[in-house]
Amino acid sequence: MKTVIADKKNIAYCGLYCGACRKYQSGSCPGCHENSKASWCKVRSCNIERGYSSCADCTEFPNPMDCKKFNNFFSKIFALIFRSDRAACIAKIRESGYDGFAAYMAEHGLQSVRKN
Repeated sequence: MKTVIADKKNIAYCGLYCGACRKYQSGSCPGCHENSKASWCKVRSCNIERGYSSCADCTEFPNPMDCKKFNNFFSKIFALIFRSDRAACIAKIRESGYDGFAAYMAEHGLQSVRKN
């Protein structure tokens, strides 16, 4: 795996960190913000419509798990398979800010804050 670079542009709308993803690093995925083929993603669409950098900017749902776009069947399967916790990522972004989150994720080589 390549060195993970801290860059807030690599934070997906749902809070995952694209900068640590193998597909992103290999160039086979442009990352969430640049992936025009990801029009199927309701989280991405919602953030683009509202002009948010991620769900961390949303004030309508302080707990993203209360949002049906964020917390759906697909996200539950994804979390189980990849042991990821997007809500924890959103909480970490709100706590540390975008630059702090990107630095933390790059330093630890994480794509997601992981479930225990």
